[in-house]
Amino acid sequence: MTRSLYIRPIALADSPQSEEGEAVRLGGAMVWASRFALIVREHGRIVSRERLSAAEMPAALGALAADLREQADTQWDNLRKVHAPLQCGARTIRLEQPQVMGILNMTPDSFSDGGQFLDDPQVAGDHAAAMLEAGAAIIDVGGESTRPGAGAVWEGDEIKRVVPMVERLAAMGAAISIDTRRPAVMEASLQAGGHIINDVSALRYDPRSQELAASSGAPVVLMHAPGKADDLHSNGDYADVVLDVFDWLARRRDEAVAAGIAPGRIVLDPGIGFGKTLAENLALMNALPLFHALGHPLLVGVSRKRMIGALSNEAQPHERLGGSIMLAVKAMEAGTHILRVHDVPETVQAARVWRGLRDAALTDFSQLSH
Repeated sequence: MTRSLYIRPIALADSPQSEEGEAVRLGGAMVWASRFALIVREHGRIVSRERLSAAEMPAALGALAADLREQADTQWDNLRKVHAPLQCGARTIRLEQPQVMGILNMTPDSFSDGGQFLDDPQVAGDHAAAMLEAGAAIIDVGGESTRPGAGAVWEGDEIKRVVPMVERLAAMGAAISIDTRRPAVMEASLQAGGHIINDVSALRYDPRSQELAASSGAPVVLMHAPGKADDLHSNGDYADVVLDVFDWLARRRDEAVAAGIAPGRIVLDPGIGFGKTLAENLALMNALPLFHALGHPLLVGVSRKRMIGALSNEAQPHERLGGSIMLAVKAMEAGTHILRVHDVPETVQAARVWRGLRDAALTDFSQLSH
């Protein structure tokens, strides 16, 4: 495709009405957009950008050339798409409001809490139970660190780290996500009671992963990372990081669907912190509303990440709560459906207050939109 089109929401509103009139609900979430940028790229270079209100969009799309019209119509429909809940065993994860995914690292070397839970299953189980009690909708269990420079883990060791905790969480009745890129770990974890495959390689690490994910019927998270094999952070060379990540996720989504994964089971993650500079991470955070145009629920994981330290006097991971909450709120304001976080109670509290600010039963939005 030599020409590509993108519909990027650029002005968000608190309600279906804005100062400019009509606003569009993004991704079925509690966020609306009143203005949009209609962007065209040719051979990787932006050749036009037009700013339009929601009311002006239908006429503008109808006037596009034939090679762009289909892309535009699909993205415009996707922006307004209401996503079905994720079914995780007996648990139903509704996506019209932000949901919190709590991180449980069963690793010795994760950047934030490596080794804290691996050595004592009771401590890990208690922490998982506390996250669930605090309001986490999903627990994400990982047995391999994906921080820059982390060594690869043999799949047998990863299974030994992850599966006992999955079994324990399943006994609690939790919705469980498996943070892995190895099909053997995916399969063992799903058999132990897991529900969601969360693959930081977007099913590229092992050619068997797509087939397993398709046959399992489980929801799948596809995350952007520029590298391959054991270095997912390499090759981060972008002409335009926002549009390049958008196109990359579209290709991985199309490959997953071609492999037999139902579109309704795909969640997308722009991969904040993976093979991206501080400026590129900030650009992606500011452009999150665009990714609704892909037509899938969005997951963002930026908790305690390096970009927070870079903006706050090199604060260490355990000192990054304030920045993590700020970025979580930014993601919610963009309509992100799932927030992957370390600090569950604080993020759940922020999400509940954020929801309250958008509750029409609590706020008379008619006085704010005119």
